[in-house]
Amino acid sequence: MNKAELISAIAEKSGFTKVEAKNALESFLCVTTDALKEGKKVSLVGFGTFSVSKRAARKGRNPQTKQEMDIPAKNVVKFKAGSELAETV
Repeated sequence: MNKAELISAIAEKSGFTKVEAKNALESFLCVTTDALKEGKKVSLVGFGTFSVSKRAARKGRNPQTKQEMDIPAKNVVKFKAGSELAETV
């Protein structure tokens, strides 16, 4: 499902217009992104939790040249499914 299909599904389920559904989805994405940038968790009971984790720097290898290279440390977003979502899927 892509973003346009998700907006259509939200509009259909909620009775919103597609414009209202798009605004709601974009607001959710913006608020979630801002919270994760600040290092906060976003928990949706029954659905899951978005969080930020630090990935340490490490050595890697280019598969084409076999040359060793450094991979820098970075922050990554993690999602842990809630129990209701996990049971449903």
